Parts: sequence; structure tokens; C-alpha cells
Amino acid sequence: MGTGNFKAINYRFCPGASMDKKIEIRNLNKSFGEKKVLQGIDLDVYRSEVLCIIGKSGSGKSVIMKHLVGIIEPDSGEIIVDGVSFTGADEAARESITKKYGILFQGAALFDSMNIYDNVAFGMRRKGVPEDEIARAVPEMLGQVGLKDIEEKKPSELSGGMQKRAGLARSIAIRPEIMIYDEPTTGVDPITGGAVDRLILEMRDTYGITSIVVTHDMNSAYRTADRIAMLHQGKIIFTGTPEEIKQYDNEVVRQFVEGRAHGPISID
Repeated sequence: MGTGNFKAINYRFCPGASMDKKIEIRNLNKSFGEKKVLQGIDLDVYRSEVLCIIGKSGSGKSVIMKHLVGIIEPDSGEIIVDGVSFTGADEAARESITKKYGILFQGAALFDSMNIYDNVAFGMRRKGVPEDEIARAVPEMLGQVGLKDIEEKKPSELSGGMQKRAGLARSIAIRPEIMIYDEPTTGVDPITGGAVDRLILEMRDTYGITSIVVTHDMNSAYRTADRIAMLHQGKIIFTGTPEEIKQYDNEVVRQFVEGRAHGPISID
């Protein structure tokens, strides 16, 4: 099994042009004890798009992410990936689907005891990629995210932004079809955040990766999103383009995107 060489092909997502559904979330419900976290979530993710999921802390963003990768199971509802039901699937079907995913965790989640070369190689080795192919792929992947000649460094020797880019190199090295970004700009300076945003778009445009970005950073969402979905009290209350959310006349949405700290607001 080899990684092959990535080819630069323009996969740029155009809303309304190719509406091929990569992921379908249907009537997803999840409670923890008495607390209802997800209440009938319906959401489509289209092939090669960047979908940003926004919402206040505790709105259910991370719970959706955990459902997508199978960490937790819904109380009811279904997740469908490439036309195949992920929810309740047998082990073989679930493994086939989870192999499509790459994840960039909020803190990069690099292995501190490994150098950067071994961190990037980790997923490839688990897939049985020969070492000679790994030796070619690791510098290539690091180069794709703007990191060169750092293979022998440990994560502790890198800045937070460099760690995130190294984490992205590790994720794309396994050639994912779907990337999930967990708060990718949290904890980095604005310049580094902008660089991370550009990398998200490059992953989409060059490799056709379908991207789900979980974030509360509206500037990042405006820069990267083809579409934005907003969660509030366990429900999707908006789905549309960045321009549409800027014009959306709903006080809950306006309060969040403008960063206004007012009293509690309820919606029907």
C-alpha cells in the first residue's frame, strides 16, 4: 500500500454547481442524562467544500464531531457517508468509513516523545506503507504545510503554529477524503491563524478534501467557509454562505457573529 504522489488539481467548491453530498446527518439526537445536547440535527456536507460549524461553548459542536468519527453513538438519528450508513454499521463498514477521516486536534496532539518525522509517519506506518515511500512522503507533506528541515526536531522545539502545521501534515499524509479541524486557530496569533486558514483552503483546492471546521472564530469562518452552520441550544438555526450569515436577521445569530455580550436570548 503506497501513498502515491499528490497531484495539484483545482477542486475548488462552488456552491450550487456540484452538490454531491459527502456526509448526511439526519435527525441526530443525543442526551447526557437529563441534558439534551443535540435535538434533531439535520445537516449535509458537500464534496470538496469547507463547512464551518459555529456556536457558543456547550452548543454541541464537539458532540457532532465525536459522532462523525464514531467516538459516541446517537440516541437516535443517522449519519451517512458516501451513501453508506455509519450509524449502527458493522465493524468492517465502520472501519472503511473512519479511514476516510483525518483530524487536526485543537492542540495538534503530536506525540512529545517522537520527532516530527516519526509523528508525520505514524499514520502511514499504521497503514503498512513501506519505509522507502514514507521517507519520500514525510518531507513532501511537511513542505506542503510550509515546514522544511524540521524532521529531527521534537514538538517542544516548535511554536504553537508550527505544531499545528505539523499536525496537519500528519493528517494529510494518510490521504484523507474528509478533514475535521477542531478549533484550528485557537491559541495562535492572528498571523499564524491566517496561515492556518490558507492551509485549509489549499487542502480543499489542491486535494479535493471535504473539510469540517469546528470553530468559534468568526474571522476564520469568514475566510475559509463555503458555508456556515450555526448551532444554538442543540439545534441548527442557520445554514448558508458567509455573506448570507452577515445579512441574516436573527438576534441570536447577530449576537454571536458580532460578539455582543447581552443577556440570555431565547428562540422558538
